[in-house]
Amino acid sequence: MKEFFTGIDHPAIAAADVDSLSKWYCDTLGYKVFAKTDKPIYIIEAPDRTFIEVMPKDETKRPERTVNTPGWSHLALRVNDMDAAMAALDRNGVEWAGPEFEAVGGGRIRNFADPEGNMLQIVQR
Repeated sequence: MKEFFTGIDHPAIAAADVDSLSKWYCDTLGYKVFAKTDKPIYIIEAPDRTFIEVMPKDETKRPERTVNTPGWSHLALRVNDMDAAMAALDRNGVEWAGPEFEAVGGGRIRNFADPEGNMLQIVQR
C-alpha cells in the first residue's frame, strides 16, 4: 500500500466566514488562492505547495477543545526562521496561546489560533 500514498494533500477547515478566513491565511501566513468555487470553497496553497481547504461550516456547535482533546488537535506549520516568523505574526496581531516550547524530536514550537479559533503551531526543526 505504501507505494500509493505519498503524503497529505490537505486538511480542511469548516469556517463561519470562508472568504475572510481564507484571506487571513493568505495575508498572514503567505498562502495564495489555488482554486475557489462559488459555494465558496477555497483551496489555498503554501509556498511548499501543500494545501488547506477552507469550506463553509454547518450549524453544528463547535465543541470546546484543548490541545489534548481526542481527535485532530492542531495544524503545525513549519518555518525556517522561528524568530522572524514570530515577529511577522506579532506584526499581524496574532495572539499567542502560550510561550514557546521544545518540539518532540527537537526544535522550537509556539501555539496560536486563527481568527475563528482553530489551533495552529509554528515549528522550526
